[in-house]
Amino acid sequence: MKKLLAFALVLGILASLGTFTALAADEVVKPEKITIMVDATLVTSTNGRDAFEARWEELTGVDLEIIQPDHDAYYDVMQQQIASGDWPDVLIMSSTYYSSYAAEGVLWDMTEAWNNSETKNSGRFIGDTVFDGLKIDGSLYGFAPTRGNGCLTYIKQAWLDKVGLTAPTTYDEFLAVCDAFVNQDPDGDGAADTYALAAAGFVGGEAPFVNYLPNFYQDAYPSFVKLADGTWVDGFTQPEMQGALERLADAYAKGYIDPTTLTNGTKDCRNKFYDETTGIFTYWAGTWATNLKTNLEANGHDGELVALPPIAEVGAYYDRVPPVWCITTACENPEGVFKYFIDTMLDGGDMQMLWTYGVEGTHWSMAEETILDKPYQAGQFHMLENLEKAGTAYTKNHIDPMLSLATFAEGYYDPMEDSVKPEAKEASAIFNANSKLATIVPTTDEMTMYNGDLTTLKNELIAKVAMGEMTYEEAMAKFESDGGKAWSEGIVASLNALN
Repeated sequence: MKKLLAFALVLGILASLGTFTALAADEVVKPEKITIMVDATLVTSTNGRDAFEARWEELTGVDLEIIQPDHDAYYDVMQQQIASGDWPDVLIMSSTYYSSYAAEGVLWDMTEAWNNSETKNSGRFIGDTVFDGLKIDGSLYGFAPTRGNGCLTYIKQAWLDKVGLTAPTTYDEFLAVCDAFVNQDPDGDGAADTYALAAAGFVGGEAPFVNYLPNFYQDAYPSFVKLADGTWVDGFTQPEMQGALERLADAYAKGYIDPTTLTNGTKDCRNKFYDETTGIFTYWAGTWATNLKTNLEANGHDGELVALPPIAEVGAYYDRVPPVWCITTACENPEGVFKYFIDTMLDGGDMQMLWTYGVEGTHWSMAEETILDKPYQAGQFHMLENLEKAGTAYTKNHIDPMLSLATFAEGYYDPMEDSVKPEAKEASAIFNANSKLATIVPTTDEMTMYNGDLTTLKNELIAKVAMGEMTYEEAMAKFESDGGKAWSEGIVASLNALN
């Protein structure tokens, strides 16, 4: 008994000095299995996911189970999974769900694990500002291996040449390009069958909401924003929104905007761009510049694109809050899952290579060979032909190398300079130099209670004004009569009560 008491006393002293915590951290139990849920930002089953899984397990010695719903249905399935109570150990989610699930107790607080992690303390991590933006009331519930990135406007150079215009720098110049792309037969087929642009809806489904139509929204924002003085407002009720909706309505009425925009998905918009239906497409910076170019060329069209800096009235594109990897509170060994899944993702070596470029022999190679008519010498890094999209090469796996929040370790070969195409680097550089970070809106009881119905109402009114079915004044009257004004004011009051 005396020995037990003495041992307990020693433990107490160690704990008071913080030593016991350090010792315990070194004794994290290695999980036998980790179950994750992820969207198609990780290579899919048709794109060599089995090879990824095998390589990951080889590097960690842990069994990995991957649940990967169809990309477009991911968040519906994720919400159903959480509602069922049968939670995976880890799941990825956007900012739309992050703060609410953290507030509901679904997500494990990884603040201490992160502060003590090898990644944070490696000297290679460059994302402190991003992670500060991910904290909720000072606590971290999600890990992002990259910055969020965002959308910039791409314009077909061949279409500009055909109509005799240059890349616009103001809204008036942008409208002139839109008009020419509709009325001057920019694709040269002799028919008036083109639109200037298409978008996946008139308002995005997640923050920052305006990223697919920034040239029309400009300084307007349809959700909650914090002003310079620290107070919260609902951007939908601010005077800037009237100008944005009237610009959208004017462009739609003139035929500049594809009439199926309300129901378009992002794939629909890409296909319209590829088949010469549209000449302007606001989409993700970086790697997507290469994807758009190669797909245009694969369809027999000119692939040269102008990556447009924001026009004067836009000022800066939105850098979205990145999707985050979260450990659920149902996980039986969160410390072990953090150490072997989260903290290895940016290890600066083989694991970071796996998450960034995929698996050698499946996604990339160093062999002497010819891929898509381009010869490579032995030892020259190159991406392989896409298993799902013949005629195109892979560009990355889950981590975009231009957005990574940690460099590779000194002495480790990073093939980024060889694998990333010039157009992708240019688009990324333009976006990074002309973007502003979106912020996470805290979750309150009022937000949980009202924001779903409020967002549905806002989206309906935005679409009706944009398509000419309602004036701005009529929309705001309906906003008040249908309860939107009261919901909005309740949420704003609850957010300002947090200050």
